Amino acid sequence: MAERSAVVARDVDAHPERFRVLTGERPTGPLHLGHYFGTISERVRLQEAGVETVLVLADYQVITDRDTMANVRQNVYSAVLDYLAAGLDPEATTIFTHSSVPALNQLIIPFLSLVTEAELRRNPTVKSELASSNRALSGLLLTYPVHQAADILFCKGNLVPVGKDNLPHVEMTRVIARRFNERYGDVFPVPDALITASPEIPGLDGRKMSKSYGNAIALSMTEDETAAAIRRTITDIDRLISFDPQSRPGVSALLSTAALCLGKRPEEIAAQIGDQGSGELKRLTTDAVNSFLAPIRARRAELAQDSGLASEVLRRGNDRANSIAATTLDEVRTAMGSLY
Repeated sequence: MAERSAVVARDVDAHPERFRVLTGERPTGPLHLGHYFGTISERVRLQEAGVETVLVLADYQVITDRDTMANVRQNVYSAVLDYLAAGLDPEATTIFTHSSVPALNQLIIPFLSLVTEAELRRNPTVKSELASSNRALSGLLLTYPVHQAADILFCKGNLVPVGKDNLPHVEMTRVIARRFNERYGDVFPVPDALITASPEIPGLDGRKMSKSYGNAIALSMTEDETAAAIRRTITDIDRLISFDPQSRPGVSALLSTAALCLGKRPEEIAAQIGDQGSGELKRLTTDAVNSFLAPIRARRAELAQDSGLASEVLRRGNDRANSIAATTLDEVRTAMGSLY
């Protein structure tokens, strides 16, 4: 898969117009630095290279591992502002919400007939989500990879940028596309994974940066809120700063965060601080994050003055996604002999 991804990356550089990317996330909370370095910056790069991009805010999938849709609407609008502030252009990138495109979700029914329960239970995405959710396995969680396949294939996406941990859901999509084409005739491209070299972003406690852990620096935070979050990071009493993620998770998380924002290695930052202690480390990290995010935050504040901007971007994105999905569903129903 890695070898194939390298070939695809070269093809994207040479012929960006041949590709349509599907990407997105669940709006379970504010977008944070992990999102920026992990996915958003790559989306901006692909967009600027000329790759057509479709971005789903998968609001229906919020209930994959939780019982509530609280704050989803607010999270969706906030994410749109973050995307625009970071450089995504709604004229070049279609931004839409899952629940607004019924034809996309209708594809899940024929797709479910193409996979077995055993295949779904073996899927690493299902296993990891189940382990992290600490809940009984729901029908929605079990079929989560099929929903993701519908997200990719409704727009005939042929390129999916992912980290190595998310390769299984691309492979499931490839299986579904091949099986549908073999059974009913060629309708879907078999998408390729574009393995991104995104750095792993630690949260302020050393664990993975996550909205659910409460250890993230949100893109929408103010400078003072960022400083307060960094001050709360638990470090240790050793004044000599060193990069040791296993033994010093808090110190190492701050070093990693500062290094990403400054374009340096964590070890370089540690050597620069030396024996000045965690107070100096927190000050340096705060300055690094706030300086890095300053232009994005300024742009976001400017965009937020237009109270109807996010909803207008979604309206246009939803209209386009519905048009694409309706066309694809008609092709599917024609291939299956169920277009009346």
